[in-house]
Amino acid sequence: MPERPTERPDPERLKALEERLARTRGAAGTAPAADDKFRQADMAWRMVIEMVAGLGIGFGIGYGLDALFGTLPWLMLVFTLLGLVAGIRVMMRTAAEMNRARAAAEAAGKEGK
Repeated sequence: MPERPTERPDPERLKALEERLARTRGAAGTAPAADDKFRQADMAWRMVIEMVAGLGIGFGIGYGLDALFGTLPWLMLVFTLLGLVAGIRVMMRTAAEMNRARAAAEAAGKEGK
């Protein structure tokens, strides 16, 4: 029975494949700038969502309590403002987290050089 060409590995083709894989891996490792922009956009959207969630939760609690007690605008205003404050606090915490991560990445980059 004749031997099929796919049963034996071709060393030249394997070497060419390994070289292409190495080039592809090297090219993938040299382009973190675009990834960094997407990461910053993701963090910005996270901060916006945190702010809107704080406002929405505060509004919902205030409106619910106003409907329960019959004091319609007052508790809604108070809890909406509390939601705003909570949203700002969470945004500030997220910004501090981003700054710590950036400082750690810069320190790791300087140590690696």
